[in-house]
Amino acid sequence: MRILVLNGSARPDGGTAAMAAAFARGARGAGHEVDVLDVARMDIHGCTGCEFCHTRGDGTCAQRDDMDEVYPLWDAADMIVVASPIYYGSFSGQMHCLIHRTYAGGIPRRCKRMALLLCSGAHGVYDNAEGIYRGYLQGYFGAEDCGIFEATTSEARSQAMAKRLESFGASL
Repeated sequence: MRILVLNGSARPDGGTAAMAAAFARGARGAGHEVDVLDVARMDIHGCTGCEFCHTRGDGTCAQRDDMDEVYPLWDAADMIVVASPIYYGSFSGQMHCLIHRTYAGGIPRRCKRMALLLCSGAHGVYDNAEGIYRGYLQGYFGAEDCGIFEATTSEARSQAMAKRLESFGASL
């Protein structure tokens, strides 16, 4: 299976990155092909709402930036894992830009499964991100929800979470 992990954290050694890395280790160990994109380090601009993609662009965005690297992986993925810290009750701004820009191509062509990894400084702040995931991403795509994993930063970096996510990745 080909898996795309979108890591929306700006912190390379943060909790979200630890969760994404543990999942990827487990999935690779099980023989899956895993691409991890550090979304916050990419040059991805926000959607301008120009509608070029749905008129003359025939599914292609008018903007030329690092989304050009994302689109082929997005469409080739059998599974997409969204990993993000929670900022002001939702995904990171960088992750929102990527999600909005997928409007150009629409539903990923091969994605049949999805999972969500969330990290924050406190419990009980995940509802908005879960709503976007269930309502627009996983729900709208018609993909199987393989799980939502939530943790505070210290929990995300723990051996227990690493084992849990490695096992999840290996079980696919």
